[in-house]
Amino acid sequence: MTNISKNTFATQSQLTVDDREYRIFNPKKLTGPGFENVSRLPKSLRVLLENLLRFEDNNTVTQDDIKALVSIGLRKNNEEREIAYRPARVLMQDFTGVPAVVDLAAMRDAVARSGGDPKVINPLCNVDLVIDHSVMVDHFAYPGAFDDNVALEMQRNNERYEFLRWGQQAFQNFRVVPPGTGICHQVNLEYLAKAVWKKQEGGQWEAFPDTLVGTDSHTTMINGLGVLGWGVGGIEAESAMLGQPISMLVPDVVGFKLIGQLKEGVTATDLVLTVVQMLRKHGVVGKFVEFFGNALPHLSLSDRALIANMAPEYGATCGFFPIDGETLGYLRLTGRDEHDVRLVEAYAKETGFWNDESAEDTIFASCLELDISTVEPCLAGPKRPQDRVALAAMKKKAEEILALSGRQTPEAVPVQDTNYSLKDGDVVIAAITSCTNTSNPAVMLAAGLVARKALEKGLQRKPWVKSSLSPGSKVVSEYFDHTGLQKDLNALGFHITGYGCMTCIGNSGPLPGAIEEAVIRGDLNVSAVLSGNRNFEGRIHQNVKSNWLASPPLVVAYALAGTTLIDLTKDPIGQNAKGESIYLKDIWPTQQEVRDVVSQVSLSMFQRQYSNVFAGTKEWQEIPVSPAQTYTWKSESTYIQHPTFFEKAFSGAPTEIRSARILALLGDSVTTDHISPAGNIEEDSPAGKYLTDNGVSVEDFNSYGSRRGNHEVMMRGTFANVRIKNQMVKGVEGGYTKHIPTGETLAIYDAAMKYQSEGTPLVVFGGKEYGTGSSRDWAAKGTRLLGVKAVICESFERIHRSNLIGMGVMPLQFVQGDWNSLDLTGAETIDILGDWQNLEPKQTFTMVIHRVDGSTLNVDLQSRLDTSNEVSYIQAGGILHYVLKQLASPTKH
Repeated sequence: MTNISKNTFATQSQLTVDDREYRIFNPKKLTGPGFENVSRLPKSLRVLLENLLRFEDNNTVTQDDIKALVSIGLRKNNEEREIAYRPARVLMQDFTGVPAVVDLAAMRDAVARSGGDPKVINPLCNVDLVIDHSVMVDHFAYPGAFDDNVALEMQRNNERYEFLRWGQQAFQNFRVVPPGTGICHQVNLEYLAKAVWKKQEGGQWEAFPDTLVGTDSHTTMINGLGVLGWGVGGIEAESAMLGQPISMLVPDVVGFKLIGQLKEGVTATDLVLTVVQMLRKHGVVGKFVEFFGNALPHLSLSDRALIANMAPEYGATCGFFPIDGETLGYLRLTGRDEHDVRLVEAYAKETGFWNDESAEDTIFASCLELDISTVEPCLAGPKRPQDRVALAAMKKKAEEILALSGRQTPEAVPVQDTNYSLKDGDVVIAAITSCTNTSNPAVMLAAGLVARKALEKGLQRKPWVKSSLSPGSKVVSEYFDHTGLQKDLNALGFHITGYGCMTCIGNSGPLPGAIEEAVIRGDLNVSAVLSGNRNFEGRIHQNVKSNWLASPPLVVAYALAGTTLIDLTKDPIGQNAKGESIYLKDIWPTQQEVRDVVSQVSLSMFQRQYSNVFAGTKEWQEIPVSPAQTYTWKSESTYIQHPTFFEKAFSGAPTEIRSARILALLGDSVTTDHISPAGNIEEDSPAGKYLTDNGVSVEDFNSYGSRRGNHEVMMRGTFANVRIKNQMVKGVEGGYTKHIPTGETLAIYDAAMKYQSEGTPLVVFGGKEYGTGSSRDWAAKGTRLLGVKAVICESFERIHRSNLIGMGVMPLQFVQGDWNSLDLTGAETIDILGDWQNLEPKQTFTMVIHRVDGSTLNVDLQSRLDTSNEVSYIQAGGILHYVLKQLASPTKH
């Protein structure tokens, strides 16, 4: 993206580092009325300010935008101001990245059909796609588990990987990190991110903050490195790739002061779960969180990244840690170029991005404080990351969960062909997984030390526990091998199962047949303990009802205990061969022991693993690649299909909605995991039937995530989560609804297709926080393909609301009340009336409810088109249609 700044405020200057001159735009040079206290702006807002200064063009970015951002940031006014933000780059993982590349390929086809040059559809900024979401824990707890899982991954995903290899050669500015390398956020932290970006244009070097958006909500992890980034929907990311600014409101920034030091026995995971709970209670949805305080020098870069990673769990857009000496040390440890590290230091100090004592004078919208010496060991669950439970209270909490479900005394269910039984509360999955913790050597090596000490004490993993270790990068294996701790983990069944997200995103794989049979036969409430960041209902495994987030060493501990009905702070974790009771305190490492092994993590480990990161394995390199600029779609493929979004690529503005039927009546906190297809594909589901009809055997179904490039699969899995509760079908869990007026109970997909054949538009009702969770673009794409014209709720999660707009679905919010107060049954028809021809942000519409008895009720709704850009997108039929029109317009070429 070319710098086009008008430099009205004379902030352009030169910075010299190692005899190289860089053009910079320095917010510290803002002077005059309104800018007197610019040095007191939160540093995360200064990054946005620099972006506006650099792209000021008197069109997308005006002088008033720049003045307004400073005024709002300094709390001089509380207006809502839309700004146009242009990140330096885009990060993708393969689940969300594949459909994005599918859309780009389909856009190329649309341009070619209109007689244009398909190469106009091309990323205009740096895009990195890391293949990390496709490997599953099919095999575990034996030396060859990794090789066998990878072999299955390559077999299952060959069509997808062939498509991505094509994209790698067809599109400019598009790089693919092959499978088996690591998790996108950890690869971003350890290799891709720069902290300060640089580029050469017209013979002039330019330096500016490294910024990005990602197609995974945990893109926020990179905020720990002082890089401003957050998750967006794949739809929004595609538009950023194609040169469109991201429209956003100037956010409030909540300051979070951290003081003190963690006490003995407490991990960074315990700290972040405490932070999540505090910030959820405070309320930070749509806001930035910026950390400061005297605890920061005692928090490693990896600790900070762990806290930043879970911004989606505490509800914030991002959780930002400014650049300081720890940042520079981490950049050097991970093998970044020395000139680039000096550039980061010089740039941050010159522009005011460096973290120093001035943080105490920063003006925040609100502020929290935590003395981290008060943090206690804890977990979170059983189904929400913010529901923290102290380790000492876990037994009581697990007992309460069982009591609420009417299971007072756990009954043993014998497991076939074994000498043990399963009970409610037993741990059947123990997984060290996910970017949150695997990027942190301290908690990972602590898990290895727990394993070593447990073996020394004569303990073993319980036989009903499916154990797995999926590191976020191969560097983790380097330091596990170097310290010898991988042998200890292996001895407890924590063999490496793959380098990817795996269990945390639902790729936990099947439970052993006898275990699953016992769980189903006894209708048991069994548990998973994982070091991930998400534990929503139905996410980890369809038959595991309680899911607990915990630090990696606690994951090992619960694998040893085999149950959650235990107080690990005082009950024995097990007995050795002599019958002696062993306690958690006996196997828990000291902070000094952890520091000693962490000190063995070295620069050479990172240099070796990232020296040829884009090459991939022999199997990856041998995948055939077509040289064509447009993709040759295969009609027989069940992984990659030409999407139908562009069949009417130049459709006009939406019209008012009349006589719509209700597809679903949903409650509060419906997540994108409920809406979007995720995890395993059931044989008797609409998606399973589609695959069977197309000759795919059940064992080759793979996961929904792996088939995101095929809209036929994904639309069939929309609203199909086994835990979703549609109040139109009382007492029934899963993706079902009633078709009106026949009254048939059908799968939501089948009902939607029946409505489409009848020409009937659809609406969905929800409660508070509709669409929380991961930035799943298919939650919006599937909604659109099912024929839903509007979603009507009490409140929306930021990313999902944006994605709905991106797909041309109108988000509407109750001005007062909720759908429950309207006595809706689902049998009504709905009109949405208003000035559809002259849409504007946040306008009011009238919903007319037509009841079966002939009566009507009018209800006011507010459009959640919050900005003029969002109005433009919905008028075009979606953001991709808007971009396509812009790029394919004859006046542009």
